[in-house]
Amino acid sequence: MSSSCGTGDKIASVSMQVVGSGGAGTVNLSGLGGTLQLQVLANYTSGKSIDETNFSNYMVVPEGTYCTAFSGTTTCSSSVAMPTPPQGVTLNKTGMLTAVDPGVCSWINLGTQQQQSWFYTGYYAITATYRGFTSNPVYIPVASAANAQTTTNGQCGPSATGQ
Repeated sequence: MSSSCGTGDKIASVSMQVVGSGGAGTVNLSGLGGTLQLQVLANYTSGKSIDETNFSNYMVVPEGTYCTAFSGTTTCSSSVAMPTPPQGVTLNKTGMLTAVDPGVCSWINLGTQQQQSWFYTGYYAITATYRGFTSNPVYIPVASAANAQTTTNGQCGPSATGQ
């Protein structure tokens, strides 16, 4: 006679996404006070996923720079490191990311004013940890300040509709 307690469902991985992004890899955080909602899912060996956003710990790492002055139309002549939170962005326990002072424009237009071609020079790399599992990183460039570039009319980054 054998006795078996069965095997329990275990966490296989943790994943994170920006709610409403449609699975986009990079999501722009626009405007001072602009927000993005992160969602953290614990993915189990059975195939089920459970939202653990409010029970996760987050790490936000600033990467790269943003241009504060340009020479010519596309050459950055002066740049500053992305600010370390709580400057630039804040992330609360519920996964709400908010753009705060100082305003940042981490985008540069390598196209023309009529045909813009946006690239980001800095971003925030965000990961979540839940029960010892670390999520995939989410990369967030920021458009919370006007662009100093002459080919943008002050616009920072692609429009919400992707241009």
